Amino acid sequence: MTHALLPRPPVGLPLRVSLLAALPVMLCMAVMALPELGQAHAGAFRAFYAVCYLFWVVPIALLQRAMWRRGVPGLLTIVVLLLATYVPSVINNAVAQAAAVHWRLVPGYSFARIFAGLDGCWLALIVYCAIHALLHQYDALQRAHRRETEAKALAREAELRALQYQMHPHFLFNTLNSISSMVVDGRGSGATRMIARLGDLLRATLERSDAREVTLAEELSLTDHYLDIEKVRLGRRLHVDIRVGAGVLQAWVPPLLLQPLVENAIRHGIAPRAAGGTVRLRIESEGGGLVIELHNDGVADPVGDPSQRSTRIGLTNVRQRLEALYPGNHTVDVAVEADGSCRVRLALPLRLAAAAKHSPQVASP
Repeated sequence: MTHALLPRPPVGLPLRVSLLAALPVMLCMAVMALPELGQAHAGAFRAFYAVCYLFWVVPIALLQRAMWRRGVPGLLTIVVLLLATYVPSVINNAVAQAAAVHWRLVPGYSFARIFAGLDGCWLALIVYCAIHALLHQYDALQRAHRRETEAKALAREAELRALQYQMHPHFLFNTLNSISSMVVDGRGSGATRMIARLGDLLRATLERSDAREVTLAEELSLTDHYLDIEKVRLGRRLHVDIRVGAGVLQAWVPPLLLQPLVENAIRHGIAPRAAGGTVRLRIESEGGGLVIELHNDGVADPVGDPSQRSTRIGLTNVRQRLEALYPGNHTVDVAVEADGSCRVRLALPLRLAAAAKHSPQVASP
């Protein structure tokens, strides 16, 4: 009980909730009074003590909360509360004895009798103070837990935004590098078209740069802008096959999820092939989740080639963002075959932005 009376930091627990803690104590007082109800005036005295108890609870609760707000030391708080509950008990006894004299239940008024038998009311008020302190302690712990949860969420949000912003200069640098190569090769018209496509891509990216998640339809639209750029650069060497299952276009996905995967597939798989190759993207619902599978042709990649490893920041970024968004609720599987072809499979929670209408399977050449 002593520890329960120690001061707590001020919290937002409403006073009316604190006062409800008096009801269980009052119920105990009523149960303890049952054996005495057959005696003369016993019911009246017990009712009197119950009313007095409810009356004194309000100022004592206000005093207790005031000491918490002021940061009164624990030992001093205990002493003040013991005194604050003792004085009302003495007053109750004095009034009750005056009533007993009036009803001729005792021969006369005795001051010594005022200080006897205080445990019935005094103990009830002390128990209330302890319960009051426990309620505040519980409320403080709950608030601290919520603050900790919110702090973790904000930290995860900041990490997610940092990872998302990391992608912007990454694909911008790669695209500008491709434009530079086309200019050097004397393909000025292609470079001009590529710059126009890059403007469209940047506009679409900046419009949702602060979004934590976008719909799959928006992400596919952004990916189409990027594919338009690569088609200008690679021409007929690049073949794209995109298949989207029914009812998933309104699924939530992280922004810039597909673009770095497609970029890796083209740069490490298709671009090095003299005859070009195909990028296949399949997206559908499976087992209550959203499955994204990307497969691309490729060429054998020399083990340990740092020039190849350094450009794969996109896949690492995707892994980190998925872990920040869906911790423990996603999978990322990457398989590279001996011929250089690669398959990336992502499994995410399936959450729809709106009730998706039934739509047929979509395929694009």
